[in-house]
Amino acid sequence: MGGDGSTSDGPTAEVRCVAAVPCWVSLMARDLDTARAFYGPLLGWEFEPGPDRFGPYEHAVVGGEAVAGVGVAGGGWDMPVAWTSYFGTESADAAADAVRERGATLAVGPLSFDAGRLAFAADPAGAVFGIWEGPPGRARRLDLLGAPVWIELRTPDPFAAALFYGEVFRWDGRDPERFEVRWEHDRVVLRAEGHSVAALAREQAGGPTGLTPHWEVSFSVPDTDEALVRAERLGGSVLGPAFDSPYGRVARLRDPEGGRFAVISAKP
Repeated sequence: MGGDGSTSDGPTAEVRCVAAVPCWVSLMARDLDTARAFYGPLLGWEFEPGPDRFGPYEHAVVGGEAVAGVGVAGGGWDMPVAWTSYFGTESADAAADAVRERGATLAVGPLSFDAGRLAFAADPAGAVFGIWEGPPGRARRLDLLGAPVWIELRTPDPFAAALFYGEVFRWDGRDPERFEVRWEHDRVVLRAEGHSVAALAREQAGGPTGLTPHWEVSFSVPDTDEALVRAERLGGSVLGPAFDSPYGRVARLRDPEGGRFAVISAKP
């Protein structure tokens, strides 16, 4: 996944905006201590303080790299506990206009935030995502245990979703040496700088995860089955048995406050 540095409420000046693909993930929690106690030992995270303009916020750090944001909404905001994936863009305002023009929901923003602009939106099927305009950077894959290594939209119609996101983030006409959209493993796959970084996959409403359409964040672990056992010991819950995918062994989990995510270990 591309990008580095963020806040739970949105990226910071440290984020490098990777246009057209997810470049950051963040968790909106209810209690930072609870989030630290769960994700720290599960994913090997350490935590460092970050900007707290909209409420308490910290970076999750692995091997000296900031890999995610974890924060608590301030100002009386009543937001569900959830992971959000942010797409980079050259213009948050243009992306926001495109969201509205295509019948989707612009929930917040665009707002000026540190060195860039951000917004929150939901696609026509209801999947929530972030929009981030910041200092431009190049995509890179964080090959670190505990880092988010795969972002996947679970939606009933991935082709309709691809058309929507392609128009919002201008997938057509980008440099094919740096950005590519392809069909592989029954998914619409986004590739940046030679790496597959995200996908749009079919999942029927009320499918195995029991969720409405959503962007699912998968974090790298050395052993998915061991991670399931550890997650339950830490107060989380397992949303189904582990399974093998084209990208590794995957399991879907819920943290103690209800935030849903996945873990993935590399194929042997």
